[in-house]
Amino acid sequence: MRPIIEFCTNNMHHGTDVLLEELEGNPDVDVIEYGCLGNCGECYLFPFVLVNGEIVAAPTVPELRELVLQKIKEIEEWDTLFPL
Repeated sequence: MRPIIEFCTNNMHHGTDVLLEELEGNPDVDVIEYGCLGNCGECYLFPFVLVNGEIVAAPTVPELRELVLQKIKEIEEWDTLFPL
């Protein structure tokens, strides 16, 4: 299953727009941008995205990028072990 990465446009002030553009070029993930994801506390405090519905957050966008890539790798490994 392709990971779904969801971005909140209200969180772009942290610089997550750069990560969104980067991931949009990745054919192995689906990237969706919403006006609001309903996580206002997280959105205000730090960069975050949802990966398959799970919050992934970090103090900076480069750290968020690493966590997202790690999460994608975990999902791919899981799919390899337990294919549908």
